[in-house]
Amino acid sequence: MTAWDRIAAWSRRNLPTRESMERSRLLRPVAHRVLAPELWRFTRRSVPRGVALGMVAGILFPVAQIAIAALIALPFRANVPVAALVTFITNPFTTPFILFAAYQIGAWLLRANAPAVAQPVAEAATGWLQWLWDAGPPLVLGLLVLTLVAAVFGYALAALGWRLWIARKWRHRHEHRRHGGCH
Repeated sequence: MTAWDRIAAWSRRNLPTRESMERSRLLRPVAHRVLAPELWRFTRRSVPRGVALGMVAGILFPVAQIAIAALIALPFRANVPVAALVTFITNPFTTPFILFAAYQIGAWLLRANAPAVAQPVAEAATGWLQWLWDAGPPLVLGLLVLTLVAAVFGYALAALGWRLWIARKWRHRHEHRRHGGCH
């Protein structure tokens, strides 16, 4: 099993289903739009859009990320399940690193002399809220920059991955025909 096959299998297991989206209380008012069949098709344009929008929802919004990703997928005609799946880029393991990187980027851009940023990882749950409040402008700017870079990179990587996948399918089909349809 190749790495791509493992990624595809993991994605299939974790992609939200139309039924789970239909049951979501947050999406109920717009369920008819979110569940439109064209938003659930995997195409060369909708998948990279879904990746980029999933990055935006996953990094910028701390709660209701899947619902937000589904909602912002509507006007961009992005693939809803992909957008929802990509929001998992932020989770309890990656969030401290994302916040740390965002703060460092923001502090560097604002040329702010920052206090130790390893503090929120080491402190108890109440300490990180105070740190977020104190971090303010550098953190917000860093999150915006990080989100933009991640969305652009994710879009490009998904578009490239799509191209490589299609090229592999065509190559396999061509070899299959060249060998008389038998393996």
